[in-house]
Amino acid sequence: MSSTRTTVPAARQPKPKKPFYRSFGFQITVALVAGILLGVLALNLGPDAAGNPNGLAATLSTIGNAYVTLLKAAVVPLIFLAVVASITQLRNVTNAARLAGQTLLWFGITALIAVTIGMVLGVTIQPGNRVAHDQLTTAEPYTVGTWWNFLKGLIPQNFLGLTVSSSASDSGSITSTVGFNVLQVIVISVAVGIAALKVGKRAEPFVSFTQSSLKIVQRVLWWIIRIAPIGTLGLIASAVVQYGTDKLLTLVWFVVAVYAGLVLVLFVVYPILIKSHGLSIKQYFSGVWPAVQLGFVSRSSIGTLPLTQRVTERNLGVPREYASFAVPLGATTKMDGCAAIYPAIAAIFVAQFFGVELNFVSFLLIALVSVVGSAATAGTTGATVMLTLTLSTLGLPLEGVGLLLAIDPILDMGRTAVNVAGQALVPTIVAKREGILDTELYNAPRDGEPFADDSADDVDDQAPALSRS
Repeated sequence: MSSTRTTVPAARQPKPKKPFYRSFGFQITVALVAGILLGVLALNLGPDAAGNPNGLAATLSTIGNAYVTLLKAAVVPLIFLAVVASITQLRNVTNAARLAGQTLLWFGITALIAVTIGMVLGVTIQPGNRVAHDQLTTAEPYTVGTWWNFLKGLIPQNFLGLTVSSSASDSGSITSTVGFNVLQVIVISVAVGIAALKVGKRAEPFVSFTQSSLKIVQRVLWWIIRIAPIGTLGLIASAVVQYGTDKLLTLVWFVVAVYAGLVLVLFVVYPILIKSHGLSIKQYFSGVWPAVQLGFVSRSSIGTLPLTQRVTERNLGVPREYASFAVPLGATTKMDGCAAIYPAIAAIFVAQFFGVELNFVSFLLIALVSVVGSAATAGTTGATVMLTLTLSTLGLPLEGVGLLLAIDPILDMGRTAVNVAGQALVPTIVAKREGILDTELYNAPRDGEPFADDSADDVDDQAPALSRS
């Protein structure tokens, strides 16, 4: 008589408790506190005799900017390789169309909830009626969001959607900056992936190369994530030096309204959605928190994308094939902070400031733009483009954007944190509803580590099959 014994994979076995100082969360928290203290110190030192930032401020700014640059440098290869690799595996997926539809549906549902909260807070708090008009200056926005620009942005300018811009300084030197349009990268990646599927067996060498390259990029990303506490220190300190607290005073009620909406969505709406799907709220927050922290200090959903995708797969148990679609898509179009809460409250603020009465149709238009219009911000500065799109739809003065530019960076921290949390939430909910969520990995103990299996960092493990049993 034979017996079988179930063995627990090494990655899932309990690990010895690590010292508290090795916890990723502890390191990030220490970096935040140290960054604030160093930022205050640099702020009090003031500029040098020539009016330039002092040495400490310049060093902190360099550290923060260098880390964001590292993150952004990995975004293009990550998106391209992840999307192509996932598309080439679609032949093994039986419910791909359903997954895509459910993802878009939940993008819309959560955006509608967020924009409703924003409108209620804007009407209740009335931030536009609580400011002195002589303390604020109107100004035309530097960019305006339109559906036409969105449609033009879908057309790739080159193979990887790269853009180069040049600017001349007062001394006559010319500085060139290379950027990228994330939406164009996704369009190109989808086209290449579909082409590989159509070619069939002859594309197998390319498919194998893509999958191997993806594993290499994921390994490099892990190294970058490891030094996140250093980048956090520089970013938060630089923010303190650059913005201080004075700019909060004039628009304090507007800031209160926006952050109240962000807190309600992040700590009330998201937990309700998680609990209603039978999942642990604690596990969700402990799993997504590394990405939320990085989003808060970096103020970039795109820069945080590698970590967001990582925690969605490794902590929340979303299958890699699905996460590689949903998370990059969410990083460009799923922005409850920038595209729902903020433009709703800001539009109401502008209307109140200029004495424009909003009717029921106006609020319906705000909701409509927030739910379906966030795609127009892909590859651009989301909050400003989204706000101008909302104002132009309502017929409100676009120069009202200038009223809020001074405190935008302060708001952008909270907006981005909520964006990132939502970009991981929707794939988790959809995966749970479709029966493909790895609940064992979702509920795995993390012991303060950024990932459930922090020690192994096994990027070669197999993702759960994307088919319902």
